[in-house]
Amino acid sequence: MKDQIDTFERIESEVRSYSRSFPVVFDRAQGATLFSSDGQAHTDFLSGCSSLNYGHNDPDLKQALIDYVSRDGVAHGLDMFTDAKESFLADFERIILKPRKMTHRVQFTGPTGANAVEAALKLARKVTGRHNVIAFTNGFHGVTMGALAVTGNGKHRAGAATPLSGVTRAAFDGYFGPDIDTADMLDQQLADPSSGVDAPAAIIVETVQGEGGLNAASPEWLRKVQDIAHRHGALFIIDDIQAGCGRTGGFFSFDGMALSPDIVTMAKSLSGMGLPLALALVRPEHDIWSPAEHNGTFRGNNHAFVTARAALLKFWADDGFARRNADNAAYLHDRLRRMARGMPLRGRGMMAGIDMGSGDTAAAVCRACFDDGLIIETSGNHDQVVKVLAPLTIPRAQFAAGLDVLERAIAAEMDGLRTAAE
Repeated sequence: MKDQIDTFERIESEVRSYSRSFPVVFDRAQGATLFSSDGQAHTDFLSGCSSLNYGHNDPDLKQALIDYVSRDGVAHGLDMFTDAKESFLADFERIILKPRKMTHRVQFTGPTGANAVEAALKLARKVTGRHNVIAFTNGFHGVTMGALAVTGNGKHRAGAATPLSGVTRAAFDGYFGPDIDTADMLDQQLADPSSGVDAPAAIIVETVQGEGGLNAASPEWLRKVQDIAHRHGALFIIDDIQAGCGRTGGFFSFDGMALSPDIVTMAKSLSGMGLPLALALVRPEHDIWSPAEHNGTFRGNNHAFVTARAALLKFWADDGFARRNADNAAYLHDRLRRMARGMPLRGRGMMAGIDMGSGDTAAAVCRACFDDGLIIETSGNHDQVVKVLAPLTIPRAQFAAGLDVLERAIAAEMDGLRTAAE
C-alpha cells in the first residue's frame, strides 16, 4: 500500500483533502463498509459527504445499471431525448413532485451541486433583472465562482484569489443566539432604502448547513425568509444538495414545512450510487431560458438517470423507507445525547453531530475513530463539529458498533483533556 500512496503523493495535486484524513488506499465497498486494498474493513460515517445515502453499491441500483450497460444503453446524450431520461423524469414527477403538488420544471445542469447553484443564481438574476443575492453566514454552496460568492467559508473563498461580488451576507437562524430573530433583521434591512443592501434577485439558503456546522434552521424562520423574499420581489432558493434525498428525513429537507421554493438545487445522492447528477427544480413561470442559454456537456448522464430512477422506485415509492429512516434518526440522536457529556448537539435527521468546542479536539476524535475502523469527518466554522453522515440504509448492528467507536473516542479525548487541565 505504501507504494500506492507514494504514487498519489508524487503525482496528485496538493489540493487533495479527504485522503489526508484517511491515508489508506480503498479497493472496494459494499453497503456501509469500505475495504482498503489490504483487506481492512472500515465503517463509513462519511457516505461520500452525503453522496451515498443508500450506501455503496446497492445491489438493486447496481443491477439496473449493469442491465442498462449490457444492452448498450446510451451513456452520454447531451440534452437529447433518451429513454433513460424519460423514465427518470416520469417517475420523478409521479413519486416526488405530484404528491407534493409541485409543478416545477427539471433543469439538468452540469454534474455537480455547484453547477446547479450556478444555474439557479444565473436564472434568478435573469428573471428579476437584479444582481444582488442574499446568502447566509456559514452557508456552503460550492467552489465555482458564483457558488463560492454565496459561500461563507473563508478558507474556500480565499482560494478564488479575486473579489467575489454580487452577494450580501445575512445572519443564519440562531447566529446571534436564540433571542435575536435574524429574519426580522433581514426584513428591516431590505425595507430600509438607506440600509445599503441592494434589492435582491434571490435569497439562497440551506435548511441544515452541512459544511457550516450542522446548523438547522427552524421551519418558522424558513417560512419567514421565504415570505421576505417574495415581499421584496426576490426568488426563494433552497439548496438541498447535501440535506436532501432523505438525509434530514423526507426526500426534500423542507418536506412538511409549508414551504414552496422558487428553485431547489439537488445533486449528491440524487443518482442513488455516487454517479454525477445535478439538477435545478424551477417553477414554470421562472423557466425563461432560451435554448442552450445555460448548458453543460455532461448534463445528460444517462447512467445516473438509470440509478436515480431505481432509487426512486426502491426507496420512495411508498413511505416504508422514510419510516425506517426516522427510526434510525431517533436512535442516532439518542446515542449522541448520551455520549455528548453536555456538549451541544447539531443537525437534524441522519445529518447530526456533536460540537466539540474546538477544531483540534474534533480532529483528534476523528483520528481516533479512523484508527478504530470508523471513517468520520468534521464540519463547522472552526471544524469543531464531529459529523455523522452514515448511510441511511446502514444495518442497526453496524450503526450501533460505529457509534460505539465514536463514543469511545469522545470519552478518551475528553478524559485526556480533563486530566491535562488538572
